[in-house]
Amino acid sequence: MSHRGEKGVDVDVLRVFNNNVVLARDGDREVILTGRGIGFQAKPGQHVDDAKIVRRFIPVDGKDPDHMAQQVAGIPPEIIRLVTDAMNRTGLKEQADKQPTLVMALADHICGAIQRAQRKQNIEYPLEAEVRSLYADEYAKGVAMVDAMNTYLGGALPRSEAVALALHLVNAGFSGGDLSATYTMTGIIQQMIAVIEGAYGITLAQDSVNVARFITHLRYLFVRIHQHEQLDDEPQPIIESIKTSYPKACQCARQLAVVVKMRLGSDLTEAEIAYLALHVARVTNGVNRQVD
Repeated sequence: MSHRGEKGVDVDVLRVFNNNVVLARDGDREVILTGRGIGFQAKPGQHVDDAKIVRRFIPVDGKDPDHMAQQVAGIPPEIIRLVTDAMNRTGLKEQADKQPTLVMALADHICGAIQRAQRKQNIEYPLEAEVRSLYADEYAKGVAMVDAMNTYLGGALPRSEAVALALHLVNAGFSGGDLSATYTMTGIIQQMIAVIEGAYGITLAQDSVNVARFITHLRYLFVRIHQHEQLDDEPQPIIESIKTSYPKACQCARQLAVVVKMRLGSDLTEAEIAYLALHVARVTNGVNRQVD
């Protein structure tokens, strides 16, 4: 029984990585297929047995299919299935379908978490408080995923694993690499909030809507910096109007730009600083000062 791809062409084996992972040709693209025994005695050129396919990964963003398949081969297929099922049950089906690197990162983490649970080792994540406040949506999804997987694992995963899962979800929208960029971003956001609080003599409620919007703006700003695509085409009259209307916020935004320069080595454009000032003005509006 051969499997036919979306275009009605046979899916053929290109390379066998182990009994459970093969690289295959589906029309004009290469795909990674997983499933128990899918690679057993398979040879390049053979058709893939549809009944054995459990999961299909389509490399995106220029990812090397061979390297990605090698990563998948190191993860038991039942763990990949566990993670994708949990993602589907917690509203993350689109990410599971379109971001194979996220699925692999989560599955790899869960492998380690299960092994730690079997050894009765419990990890305390130092960023738990920050993740709860800065990435509330991702943390909620992380908790839901832990709960979903625990229905199959008999409660083996501690609730604290939701912190790590949340960081992986944040990372998926920011960087294709490891979590180091997300850890850095988290620290910078905390520092920038502290700069605003110091400049205005206030304490910001990190669970407020305006702070959440500000954090979202910062996250997209970091993506633009990472991709070298800062905003730089706003008409000068708009920028000047912001400077005139929000002088204190603009002064604070320039302090934040210094933080970005020191931490990321990137100078912010005048347009980015202006929009940063707008968010500073919004996030500080109506917040009671600690000192007059």
